[in-house]
Amino acid sequence: MRLVFGFSALLCVDFFQLWIPRVIKHAVDELQQGIASEAGLLKHGAFIVLLALGIASMRFFWRYLILGFSRLLETDLRSWMFAHLLTLDRKFFQRRPPGELMALSTNDLASVQLACGMGLVAFVDALVMTFAALGFMAYIHPTLTLIAVSPMPILAMLTKLLSARLHHRFKKVQEQFSKLTEMARTTFSSNRLLKAYTQESYQNERFDKMGKEYVQDNLKLARVQGVLFPASGFIGNISMLLVIFFGGRLTINANITAGDFVAFISYLFMLTWPMMALGWVTNLFQRGVTSLDRIQTLMHECPTIEEPEQVRKLPAVTGNITVKDLSFTYGRQLDPALRGVSVSLKPGLLGVVGRTGSGKTTLCQLLARMYAVASGSIFLEGIDVNTLSLEAVRSCIAYVPQDVFLFSDTIEANITMGRPGATQREIEEAARTAVIHDEIMAMKDGYHTRIGEKGGKISGGQRQRIALARALLMDRPILIIDDGLSAVDMQTEHLIIRSLAKFGKGRTCLVVSHRVAPLVEADQIIVMDHGRIVERGKHEELINSKGFYATIYKHQMETEK
Repeated sequence: MRLVFGFSALLCVDFFQLWIPRVIKHAVDELQQGIASEAGLLKHGAFIVLLALGIASMRFFWRYLILGFSRLLETDLRSWMFAHLLTLDRKFFQRRPPGELMALSTNDLASVQLACGMGLVAFVDALVMTFAALGFMAYIHPTLTLIAVSPMPILAMLTKLLSARLHHRFKKVQEQFSKLTEMARTTFSSNRLLKAYTQESYQNERFDKMGKEYVQDNLKLARVQGVLFPASGFIGNISMLLVIFFGGRLTINANITAGDFVAFISYLFMLTWPMMALGWVTNLFQRGVTSLDRIQTLMHECPTIEEPEQVRKLPAVTGNITVKDLSFTYGRQLDPALRGVSVSLKPGLLGVVGRTGSGKTTLCQLLARMYAVASGSIFLEGIDVNTLSLEAVRSCIAYVPQDVFLFSDTIEANITMGRPGATQREIEEAARTAVIHDEIMAMKDGYHTRIGEKGGKISGGQRQRIALARALLMDRPILIIDDGLSAVDMQTEHLIIRSLAKFGKGRTCLVVSHRVAPLVEADQIIVMDHGRIVERGKHEELINSKGFYATIYKHQMETEK
């Protein structure tokens, strides 16, 4: 309905504009015939002023309605994109860098908005004005109209030829803008690392090179536009030259009146705008179509973990997880990350140790349903996870990954991210379990201290413990800590593990660590190597078996002496 009223207002503007030359024609004819009077000319002038007021008011309404529609469309598209991105999983974000997604949600969306706003208006306006002006011109003199429009097929052929190049070159511009955005994002986020390695100049050179490539791509696009726009104006001026020559002769020979000649030129001026707008509209639509195609490609992306057609209801979760013959390979890698892993996890403190690349993180991510797994490989409370909804499974798990992420907000906001309604007492209890409460209170603003982007104002160990407090506050039956204490000193890690042992009563707490010593009190320890579980049992049992675990433990104890 908004568009209907908007285009109705636009048509009123066009009608008023087309009527003004008719008024001028009558005034000129009266002057030529010698029957004009001051009152009559004043009447014609007043009518033109009235039409101008109508044009101004209707122009306000179509701008408000149609351009407002394009902004609402942009808002809806951005919201749909954001909501869709939240449904996608890790596999997608490993393929598509954040900078590209930022470019899609800014530059590409702006192009779509412009095409659906001013582009659509200019197209409809040009179409209506073209046929209406041609109709009025043909009414005045059909032959002169044919002469005036004779150069237009040349413009149509030129536009068709150049539109394909516009599409291709604008696509390259948008892709290069995505790369430039990603380059800027990664530079800002890794600023401290660049300074530590004194790579500012090198990074600046890389960015400058990409910027120059972006400029070159834009210049190539501008060359096509530089042909299209002047060509439209040149052909419009040729039409004007033909009308002045042949129309002037018709006026001299009295085949048309002077008023008809003036009106005809006025309509030709109106026809010149559509010819000029043709190149601009083509450019806008090509940009919009290219950007919309990029957005549609994103919207067609599907998560690799699909919801089951028939979802089973999950009973009360006590933390029992069973893994049967689980194997997993990342993307195009040849070697599996996990090879036939089978293990039963029950409530209590469970430790996972092993060399780097042994499959510890992969196991944690699969348990947290970050990647798709084969049916019959992971069971929660005896139910295949592939028959349960993702929300049901993930709502039972609190996950602390290796690369913890903190928002540029207060410590309290970061801890309560998963449970915004938590009380201050509950927040502090979680922080005490994570052995971070005292350090928070030592800060100037306590829990209201702002920690900067990615927690840049605090140490790595503090970041990890705040992330751990966030997971603990969620109070879920399963807690997975994937080497989330690697930046914490040995003594503090011992304190945290003891706190988790108390916290984990009635819960399944899975703790991955490169350090063996903090896990000596775990109810069960799993040892992984080359994607397999090579040992399992309590600390004393594993030491007495004198296997891989005993070797690691002995080596670490000797290193720490």
